[in-house]
Amino acid sequence: MKKLNNKLGWSFTSPYVIFTIIFFLIPLVWAIWLSVTDWNMMSPEINFVGFDNFMKAFASPAVKASFWVTYKFLIVFVPLAIIMSMVVAVLVNGLPKFKGLYLVAFFLPYLSSGVVTSLIVKGLLSYNSPLNIFLRDNFGLNIDWLGTPMTSLFVISLMIAWKMSGYYALILISGLSSINEEIYEAAAMDGSGRFRTFWKITIPMMYPALFTVIVLAVGVSFGIFTEVYQLTGGGPNFATNTWQMEIYNQAFVNLKSGYASAISLVAAVVTFASIGVIKKGLEKWGERNGWS
Repeated sequence: MKKLNNKLGWSFTSPYVIFTIIFFLIPLVWAIWLSVTDWNMMSPEINFVGFDNFMKAFASPAVKASFWVTYKFLIVFVPLAIIMSMVVAVLVNGLPKFKGLYLVAFFLPYLSSGVVTSLIVKGLLSYNSPLNIFLRDNFGLNIDWLGTPMTSLFVISLMIAWKMSGYYALILISGLSSINEEIYEAAAMDGSGRFRTFWKITIPMMYPALFTVIVLAVGVSFGIFTEVYQLTGGGPNFATNTWQMEIYNQAFVNLKSGYASAISLVAAVVTFASIGVIKKGLEKWGERNGWS
């Protein structure tokens, strides 16, 4: 009976195990092997260079710059995503009916292609777009949205936050729905205003949902590529050149696949370490609010 249960268990888990081996384990082993060579995936010659690629990556100003750019995206994107998704969640949760319909409407951008979204935004912010014509004619403003470092980073962060806000709002609404109305009634009787109630009661009691959304948003900020590639190509002056863009440029533009693999492994370690630190901070915040 025990052997039968083991076989049954393996039969159910085998698709996931096979998927993990093919799409995660094998590529990881391949990347580790590639990172210690100078192969460009085209030449028949493959030379073993040891840790030279890693040493070069640690000393490279471009890699260091992409590291800081990625963290800039994290600092800008994560608060935007949280605020936008929270606004959507609160507004939809307060509706008397048709909540599901509005949630679907906000969720649709998440299902759209990043390439399509980027092309639409690029058209909206082009020099002769209706928005820029309106700003020039009425206010004398001539803003190069994607041509200056600060605005380009903010525009990309805002676009991705808008795209993800519907998905994150679904998670936050589940947290809002779990809060007992009697708590709000007790707070109102004690004279607590709306802002104080939201900050002191709603936010702490939404901890599990907020924890999930923040961790997901942090993960997204470390994987930004499509929008940057489509809108700025890493510019201007490498102001939006993220980890992913640097890896792409080294692997497919400069044909340094071994070096790119080394950068990708360093990026993976930094990403997991950063998410771990943020998770630890969130867990401590949760413990202070009674979540253990």
